[in-house]
Amino acid sequence: VEVWTARFSQEPADQSVVRGQRVILSCVVFNYSGIVQWTKDGLALGIGEDLRAWPRYRVLRVQELGQYNLEILSADLSDDSLYECQAPDAALRSRRAKLTVLIPPDDPVIDGGPEVLLNAGESYNLSCVSRGAKPPSMIEWLKDGLPIDGAVSATEVLSDRKRVTTRSYLPIHPVDTDTGRTYSCVATNLAVPTGKNTTVTLNVHHPPTVTLSIEPRSVLEGDRVTFTCQAHANPPIMGYRWAKGGVVLQGARENVFTTKADHSFFTEPVSCLVFNAVGKTNVSILVDVHFGPILLVEPQPKTVDVDSDVTLNCKWAGNPPLTLTWFKKGSNMVLSNSNQLYLKSVSQADAGQYVCKAIVPRIGVGETEVTLTVNGPPIISSDSVQYAVRGERGEVKCYIASTPPPDKIVWAWKENVWEKEKGTLLERYTVEQSKPAAEGGGVLSTLTINNVMESDFLSTYNCTAWNAFGPGTMIISLEEMEDITVGIIAGWTVGCTVLLFIFLLVLVLIFYRQRKGSRRGVTLGKPDIKVETINKESHSLEEDSGSVSTASRMVKAMYSPFKDDIELKSDLRSDTLDTRQEYDLKDPTNGYYNVRASTHDEVRPASRSTMHYSDYRSPTGTPGGAASISSSTGGSGAACYDPRPPSRLSHISYAQFNTFTRGGGQSQQGPANPPPPAGADFPGDCSLLDSASQLAYDNYSYPSHYPTYRMGFAPSSLAPLEAGPSYEMYGVGSPGGPGLGKYGSSTRFSYTSQHSDYSHSRHTQRMQTHV
Repeated sequence: VEVWTARFSQEPADQSVVRGQRVILSCVVFNYSGIVQWTKDGLALGIGEDLRAWPRYRVLRVQELGQYNLEILSADLSDDSLYECQAPDAALRSRRAKLTVLIPPDDPVIDGGPEVLLNAGESYNLSCVSRGAKPPSMIEWLKDGLPIDGAVSATEVLSDRKRVTTRSYLPIHPVDTDTGRTYSCVATNLAVPTGKNTTVTLNVHHPPTVTLSIEPRSVLEGDRVTFTCQAHANPPIMGYRWAKGGVVLQGARENVFTTKADHSFFTEPVSCLVFNAVGKTNVSILVDVHFGPILLVEPQPKTVDVDSDVTLNCKWAGNPPLTLTWFKKGSNMVLSNSNQLYLKSVSQADAGQYVCKAIVPRIGVGETEVTLTVNGPPIISSDSVQYAVRGERGEVKCYIASTPPPDKIVWAWKENVWEKEKGTLLERYTVEQSKPAAEGGGVLSTLTINNVMESDFLSTYNCTAWNAFGPGTMIISLEEMEDITVGIIAGWTVGCTVLLFIFLLVLVLIFYRQRKGSRRGVTLGKPDIKVETINKESHSLEEDSGSVSTASRMVKAMYSPFKDDIELKSDLRSDTLDTRQEYDLKDPTNGYYNVRASTHDEVRPASRSTMHYSDYRSPTGTPGGAASISSSTGGSGAACYDPRPPSRLSHISYAQFNTFTRGGGQSQQGPANPPPPAGADFPGDCSLLDSASQLAYDNYSYPSHYPTYRMGFAPSSLAPLEAGPSYEMYGVGSPGGPGLGKYGSSTRFSYTSQHSDYSHSRHTQRMQTHV
């Protein structure tokens, strides 16, 4: 049977608590049901939950859990002790827990506050006291709200040996501009992490601050000049006094003094003395009589040893008042603004040329140089890491610049030591010395390595030089440098190729976008069409030819974009009129004009449908629908038929031949595919008319077995035709027909509007186009 013994499952731990807050010390005893008590600094607090002797103490007991926590309310400095939890029946004692009570400091106090009166130029220590803190407070100073360093602190333990007073001192050097400036003291500790602070304001008393001006700033001798003395002070100014060359000017008691200037005003300055309760300030000025800079004392070259002090002298005179500056040649840093340049504990780096420069405003500039030489040990200025190519000839260079020059230069590398000025070692190493003028007169010692090997990169090279002031040493390492010429060339080649490809691609894209945009901007427009009725009684054949050419060009312009569609649709025509209309391409003039023409085209198949037309009128004026058709061989009296309907069918619909029989007063269907008729089968002045296709008319040639015809109106001598319009075919050059020169139309086409009146004779409908 396993026996469980009593033990602590949780012991009290060290804690910190701010004074006035609540704290709990933990204690849990496992497998224990006896008495549990707490001790404070070894003194038992009592048994039970309520500790009557300690009204702010209470044991928080939970029997089932074995918990006996100690609660302390409103912790005070007296609670800052060691606490222990004990189980006497089991002889158990917990570890001792330290309870630390934190006490915030009192409000800090700055001596002399809230306004501290100081004198400008007199050092002063601001003092801040923070009392009664536990642990000791940390004091921080702020100047106009910004942290400032330099304070010194001291602590003092109070009589209870637990609280501490801290005092901090901040040294300040007030100037006249510090009046109104604020200083803050902030005290913090663990009890008040945000801290407590107090602030004081400075009131700085100072002698007058004076600015002396002259008007005009540049004068000639005998001109009047006005001196103005501007001053401010704390406390207020009490009076002014003027002097020239140290001699008081009687009667000058204000801040403005006016007089005539002579040459003495250049060498004898005018001074203004201003005083108050604190002190006085005297300011002098020379009258501006112009002359350029004059060197009065020329500086002399100097040679000194290292760590010595040296003074360089230079004196200029000039007017307006000159500005004198000292700087080292090659540098812009101003070293001095007086006649003397003082250098303390010079080093070899201070050697060189120094420039004394005088500037007279608006007049001129003068400068002179002086050489400073510093004797010291050799200075080696070579690179500590140098490079060579494996298998090539390499060099390790050691440049020594010093005054005096080096007496001896020694190279040491691997197991080799070379002390001579020049020579060859092991046939691979050569040492040479030179004095390159470009390097400033120093000594250059060069260690040359023939056929650089791997071992040469693993060694360091010691270059040591001696002169009377001691040695100078530099350790140089040699690193391998790859020959990257081929790689660079290859990289440049690839990069240029990629850039060229990108450039060409951009050009192609730009060209494509421009071309695409220009296509989107093209708009097809209809040509304006004008229809005129022209009386054509007598025209020459040459005029007809000109009209034909003009009409042909216009028709080409109108119909050429649709040529391919017409050829395709002509193969898809069906036997019925509706089918032909379905595949018909729309008229570019939107059906406003019906173009009727006779063409001498290639042979086309005749229509297989019978078509009856009611617009035929016989020469004798016979009314009715379909008239009787009789064969006629005569020229003038033959009845002529227009086999085309008056409806607005497309030109392709008219392109089908309709075959009629010449018999008995009615039209009959002809054979499906009649052979081409010979010229003798038709009257000399009348024939069937085939319509024009939508293709350009000039694209067709005359079949060899057809006679040539022109379309027009019958001559006026044919009286039977006066009753109504009819179309006749006149042979061109045919001996049996009338001549074309008198009666023929001026063109091979007759253009008729859908509302044209067929009763007008001896006129043709001619379409003229104007674009």
